Amino acid sequence: MIESLLTFEALVALLTLTALEIVLGIDNIIFIAILVGRLPEHQRDKGRIFGLALAMVTRILLLLSLFWIMKLTTPLFTILAQEISGRDLILIVGGLFLLAKSTTEIHHGIENAGEEERELQKTPRNFFNVLVQIAILDIVFSLDSVITAVGMVNDVSIMILAVMIAVGVMMVASKSISRFIDANPTIKILALSFLILVGVTLIAEGLDFHISKGYVYFAMAFSLAVESLNIYGRKKQRKAQQ
Repeated sequence: MIESLLTFEALVALLTLTALEIVLGIDNIIFIAILVGRLPEHQRDKGRIFGLALAMVTRILLLLSLFWIMKLTTPLFTILAQEISGRDLILIVGGLFLLAKSTTEIHHGIENAGEEERELQKTPRNFFNVLVQIAILDIVFSLDSVITAVGMVNDVSIMILAVMIAVGVMMVASKSISRFIDANPTIKILALSFLILVGVTLIAEGLDFHISKGYVYFAMAFSLAVESLNIYGRKKQRKAQQ
């Protein structure tokens, strides 16, 4: 197994797949960062690590169930001339869950601006409930990355190693991302808007309307760049006033 990973082709496949896994995991990191941000301060790091560990376990289990994954593309029933498979159902339900969850979080953030920390001290969110929500979305997010992996590489060991490396990188980066989102409420609302966009994309994919991920990631990057300039401008203005 180790010798097969040391070939040039295997290393190129590993690096490419790892990069793709990290890119496909960005929305997962954002979702986890927002959810654990509602936990008490002392539980946030643990929640973030557990959430990403769940993502890794989910992806590895799905990779080891390749035969089952391939069967998910078989049509189960037809609605209005639209064939619906198991994969389509998972994507549609996951997209609807993401839409509902993101909308609720945006409403909560706007209605309770400035009161979130006091509310957490009174009624901290249950750690187990947060993990359950992360686990549900991990399945949806993982399905996309696993199908990508199956289409790119034939060696399961390379797929699993790529997932482990990608999750390790995400664990390192997620703390900075979580702190940045917590410190900037406008970024949190923007991140939730990204997740609504991802939810719509998942539903569209489930209904066989393909939306290129490039468009979605470009929209995210452009919006983030604009908001970063706004944050920088506000900081300069505060310094000038002081």
